[in-house]
Amino acid sequence: MDVRDATRDVRDATRGRSGGGRPPRRGRRALIACGAGAAVLGGVLVLSAPWDGRDAPPPAPGPAALARGAVTTGVPAALPDLAALIGDRETHLRAHPLDGASWAVLGAAYVEQGRRTADGANWPKAEKALRTSLETGPKRNPQALEGLAALAVARRDFPAAKKWGESAVKAAPKRWTAHAVLIDAYTGLGDDKGVGRALDKVMELRPRTPAVGALAAAVYRNRGWREDAAARISDAAAKAEAPAERAAYLEQAGRLAFERGDREEALRFFQEALRTDPDQRAAQAGQGRALAALGRTTEALSAYQAALAKRPGPEYALELGELYESLGLGQAARVEYDLLRERARGAEEAGADEALMLGRLEADHGDPAEAVRLLRAEWGRQPGIAVADALGWALHRTGADEEALEFATIATDGDKGGGVRSALYVFHRGAIEQELGRSGPARRHLREALTINPYFSPLRAPEAKRALTELGEPPMEGPPD
Repeated sequence: MDVRDATRDVRDATRGRSGGGRPPRRGRRALIACGAGAAVLGGVLVLSAPWDGRDAPPPAPGPAALARGAVTTGVPAALPDLAALIGDRETHLRAHPLDGASWAVLGAAYVEQGRRTADGANWPKAEKALRTSLETGPKRNPQALEGLAALAVARRDFPAAKKWGESAVKAAPKRWTAHAVLIDAYTGLGDDKGVGRALDKVMELRPRTPAVGALAAAVYRNRGWREDAAARISDAAAKAEAPAERAAYLEQAGRLAFERGDREEALRFFQEALRTDPDQRAAQAGQGRALAALGRTTEALSAYQAALAKRPGPEYALELGELYESLGLGQAARVEYDLLRERARGAEEAGADEALMLGRLEADHGDPAEAVRLLRAEWGRQPGIAVADALGWALHRTGADEEALEFATIATDGDKGGGVRSALYVFHRGAIEQELGRSGPARRHLREALTINPYFSPLRAPEAKRALTELGEPPMEGPPD
């Protein structure tokens, strides 16, 4: 890539933005201070401005500096701070287009902003900035390599995430954030041993930070260690200092609570996350999930609609559509499913892989044969547990239940890698077994799904209850001969 092209992209991106390309006065001071020297402590960029200790403490870092501290130390950043950081770096790079380190920071900021807003337009900008950093930065450039790995994770391109992440680790073996991004890459590829190695390395290099606690919680959740995951994320939320970081961990705690069927606790976590950071739209969608489970459907619909207005993620459209469908509002559900397809197409144009989401949609609300086609290709490229579950269910919807059970077993059998305690995955396995006439296993798995979380889906939880009623109680048998 020509550095002049990337510089022109930055210039064009900032034209017409409110406030112009020139950062706020406070942001300029922070940027100047960053150029003079800074240190990252506890996830926050601490500026090394001179201070003789007699008059007043040094000034607090500005929004751009706070966001830079976040994106370079593996913690969530506030959206307004990210906007300030992007404006600062774009302004700086128009004057200093060969500053490879700033290109890496800008690319990482684009990735984080795109992740927070579900805006695929960020991905091409991030890729240009990070590749320009590789061209203009030092020969060993772990920041840019790590940024490309994070971008690949955001796009659900886990083979690329593995490639870039392993290159970043090779360039800087003691950089814990490079090992951290590999956790997501290996998870998407179904490599549980790789996940374990990466987590061990992260905990060796940075054992006591909230961000590492949140990473550990996610891994423990995927292994079915629910109590350990809850303890880890609770500690992370308690120790986080920045509001955006604390809100992200509260949202994660809410998801864990909901997955174990605790609607009230989940709702409290989601509400607290929103109070802490009003831009935490994942918590707002979680609020809709919990409210629907509590029977407060009008509030649930409002929460989902508000989340989608600010973060139009396809997964929220699928959840809202299924809630509408459970209420008998088929036309409203179809509107959401069509919006999901539109958003997924837009994300794919920006380089994202939406095969999993589209496969889930088509299996239940569209063309199951198309779902099988999409998900077979996805399984061949990146065989994660979520893909195994979705492919098994899509095969079931086409009538291929014997093969469907093979994938459902992978998704739910800890010995095969499926250690996560997912009520939806277990329901899928039970429904497939029922179709195959395997009443005993079907009854066991359908009950297990409702034990894990009786409210796991407004559509599928009632189906599980109906299926158990159809199966009835197991036959009474005498003692064996």
